[in-house]
Amino acid sequence: MLQIRCKNNNITKSFPEGTSLIDVYNEFADELEMKYPVVSAKVNNTSQGLKFRLYQNRDVEFLDAREGSGRRVYVRSLCFVLYKACSDVFPGSRLFIEHFLSRGYYCNFKKADGTVLTDDDVKKILERMREIVNLDLPFRRTEAVTEEAIRVFSEHGFLDKVKLLQTSGQIYTDYYMLGDTVDYYYGPLVPSAGYLKVFGLERYHEGLLLRVPDRDNPMVLGEFVDMPRTFEVFAEKVKWDVIMRLAHAGDVNEAILEGHASELIQVSEALQEKKIVKIAETIDERFRRKDNPIRLVLISGPSSSGKTTFCKRLSIQLKACGLRPVSFSTDDYFVNRVDTPLLPNGQYDFDNIETVDYHLMEEHVNQLMKGEKVEVPEYNFVTGKREFKGKVLQLDADTVLIIEGIHALNPRLTDQIPDEWKFKIYVSALTSISLDEHNWVPTRDNRLLRRIIRDYNKGAFTARETISQWKNVCAAEEQWIFPYQESADVMFNSALNIEFAVLRTHAEIILSSVPKNCAEYAEAHRLLKFIHYFLPVSDKEIPPTSIMREFVGGSSFTYRN
Repeated sequence: MLQIRCKNNNITKSFPEGTSLIDVYNEFADELEMKYPVVSAKVNNTSQGLKFRLYQNRDVEFLDAREGSGRRVYVRSLCFVLYKACSDVFPGSRLFIEHFLSRGYYCNFKKADGTVLTDDDVKKILERMREIVNLDLPFRRTEAVTEEAIRVFSEHGFLDKVKLLQTSGQIYTDYYMLGDTVDYYYGPLVPSAGYLKVFGLERYHEGLLLRVPDRDNPMVLGEFVDMPRTFEVFAEKVKWDVIMRLAHAGDVNEAILEGHASELIQVSEALQEKKIVKIAETIDERFRRKDNPIRLVLISGPSSSGKTTFCKRLSIQLKACGLRPVSFSTDDYFVNRVDTPLLPNGQYDFDNIETVDYHLMEEHVNQLMKGEKVEVPEYNFVTGKREFKGKVLQLDADTVLIIEGIHALNPRLTDQIPDEWKFKIYVSALTSISLDEHNWVPTRDNRLLRRIIRDYNKGAFTARETISQWKNVCAAEEQWIFPYQESADVMFNSALNIEFAVLRTHAEIILSSVPKNCAEYAEAHRLLKFIHYFLPVSDKEIPPTSIMREFVGGSSFTYRN
């Protein structure tokens, strides 16, 4: 008999060898009283589907669809239902699940006859999705040698999956069946379609928006938030992917194997520099207009988006336009650490807007706009105190003020400054690659890998510590950063097509250091599995001014610790 400890209630019970997680859950269900339906579990801190069978003593934690691996299991299962519904209703069609947008998942959909997607088409697909869920069709997993999986996908015309499996070096591969439909997902699914009670589907721009459960209450749909500017940036990203023929990870791997890694780096960097030059020229043009010229550039974005390097590169291009940029960070206006707001667990909430003395900052900005001299503070992160060390700023006729920080677009910081004087920039790593047509890469994974590497290289935090803080970081972004991104005049995508291949060379050792007996191992294990889909590439040809250098080291810019 096996000894299975349920981490939800810390009770251990005995089970026969080969017992499934569904049976284990049913045995514990009455005592657990889970508020929301269980969709997956962690077994020894590794995500598993509920059909997984146990053959040794294990710790088990059951999960619902609110966050983390439970939510990922729900969403990827729902994507399979969407794909099957599209295939059933429109044989020969192609579905491209591209990115998280408007609190759903934006999908490009191409009908075999090339006609435009209509509302009636979407209604038919949604009805078929509901039929599949009501039939409670099972998701059947098959583990096969990779050569067999490649044969299966070749027969179905999935060249994106074939390329990925041919280049990622896996010996065995799991693939799934839903009825007579085959697909591939890089993580477990729910046992059957009947688990997927909450979803929606609607036409959005030229494609589909798959609506998913609310993060806090998975029994209701997440609120729709229209994001037209973000959509434009993603659309531009997809356009360049097509031009460079690098839509998926398999394309990148193939290019690396053919010896084109250096060229990919050069082209990706050139595209970013071209965008930065265009932004600088726009600011210069608006700075020199007679009526309400731009005086203030605000740069914001979530953690590890590359704001600091972007700010430095933009400053160089503004100088090339004949302007004299001066800048400071909202971090310099942090309140003294003892006055920092606290999280419910008693830890400092460094991402809260109240961490910034925005009243003093706005006072200083107003004085600068009037041409006055202002001594601005510098925050000492060692002592946790704001200090004045004689850094005096004054705006001349050719000077533009740049303020960079996670709260820079928050209206509280510049309420008294006329909007027409401001130019707002939102920077984020809007991931520029997918694993295949049905497996996207979350932007948060891109940023988390960057942050893990940077924290480790600086000696600030271990991978385990960075992962443990990430949940609070993401919650703060939802509250303090994302609500203002659509107010930006321009958005800048800081991700590179070849980025994950470069990050892999740094992240593997760092992630492998996370102990298996801690909760953070689940995320470390998932990230390791994910980056192994990309062939590793050395960072030696990443230029010293690259945004990547902010995270992997070797930058020619100076950063504050």
